[in-house]
Amino acid sequence: MFQELTGKFDTVFRKLKGHGKISEKHLSETMREIRKILLEADVNYKIAKDFVAAVSEKALGAEVVKSITPAQQIIKIVHDELAALMGGVDKPLRTANIPPTVIMVVGLQGAGKTTFCGKLARLLKKQGKSPLLVGADLQRPAAVEQLRIVGEQVGVPMYSDLDAKPIEVCKQGFTEARQRGLDTLIVDTAGRLHIDDALMDELDAVKKALQPHEVLFVADGMTGQDAVTAATRFLARPGFTGIVLTKMDGDARGGAALSIKGVTGVPIKFIGTGEKLDALEKFHPDRMAGRILGMGDIVSLVEKAQESVDLEKAKKLEKKLRKAEFTVEDFRDQLQQIKKMGPLSQVLGMIPGMGGQAMKNVQVDDRALVRIEAVINSMTLEERARPQIINGSRRKRIARGSGTSVQDVNRFLKQFAAMQKMMKQMKKRGFRGGRGMGLPF
Repeated sequence: MFQELTGKFDTVFRKLKGHGKISEKHLSETMREIRKILLEADVNYKIAKDFVAAVSEKALGAEVVKSITPAQQIIKIVHDELAALMGGVDKPLRTANIPPTVIMVVGLQGAGKTTFCGKLARLLKKQGKSPLLVGADLQRPAAVEQLRIVGEQVGVPMYSDLDAKPIEVCKQGFTEARQRGLDTLIVDTAGRLHIDDALMDELDAVKKALQPHEVLFVADGMTGQDAVTAATRFLARPGFTGIVLTKMDGDARGGAALSIKGVTGVPIKFIGTGEKLDALEKFHPDRMAGRILGMGDIVSLVEKAQESVDLEKAKKLEKKLRKAEFTVEDFRDQLQQIKKMGPLSQVLGMIPGMGGQAMKNVQVDDRALVRIEAVINSMTLEERARPQIINGSRRKRIARGSGTSVQDVNRFLKQFAAMQKMMKQMKKRGFRGGRGMGLPF
């Protein structure tokens, strides 16, 4: 996420750290480079100009040029201003005093509205809510079918009626939620490839009929200023209370994320970080600022780990590590838990120090994990427990069964043997368990 932007900021700050003392000239040059970085990232011109002015004013006001660690102070000021630019603090969803809470989802066709509805339903269900999906995009019957499929995948009921009008569908959906005791209504509204009066009239009518507690505008994070332009149009009619940026796992330059709050004055509430239905994150401006500047996001990483890691398995693994009894089966369990946390590139990007130049030339291949898992699945239980028995003929069989090469099998076995050796060395030195490595067990 924002790898190009992170790399450019990292280059600027490395130059800054190379100076023992920083003059006003150095500061001016740095601000000019930051402004250029923002414009290249497709950030709104006025937003970029105001941002640089705010950083310059605070840097001079804090007498950064006379500080012992001026570079670090400037980085902190940039971080704080980035967080402020994106909203300052995260804004939770509003809820109804008397259920159901009504969430209306709007946006252009292709931005990922319907998928977001499913992701949000899944997230709310995990939080103990009981949502109902309502398919009010009747212009495109495929959208209703897509919402039904998404609902089935996340285990959430869906209501729609292709023979009715959108307002009738919404009203009936509201009634059904009340009758079934469901506490949240997520309404997927119509979208177009472009904004027109017919679309806005329909959205205005639905909004008036439902009186939603939240209207979430879904924007494609990869479209930069086009997303901001669409947002300003939707803000005028029908209006919205929160922003969702999708496709943030791609090569988004960052322009939408850094501009859209400043231009509209409406907070970003969620970001989509992948195609899977669990790839939705609550938006935290301060954490995102840390990711952009290559500082990582350790809080989100811990939250992902808590969601993905099976504590019982973790405790059993710790006991095995103490005895240096780590098997291939245990390794596969760890792989599966890592995969639940999302793409490796995203997970690594949350580790402090792993952004910017550190990841510039690193090609993270998530398919490598799939290949390793395929190799392990092709082994017998005995081979997983005692990999040393795997001879030439067994290696050929495992390669055929996993759709990989003998070289891939050899590489894995060599890497696993090195890992086991390391575990034995740790045991000799007195392995202290997860607590010794900062883990909660």
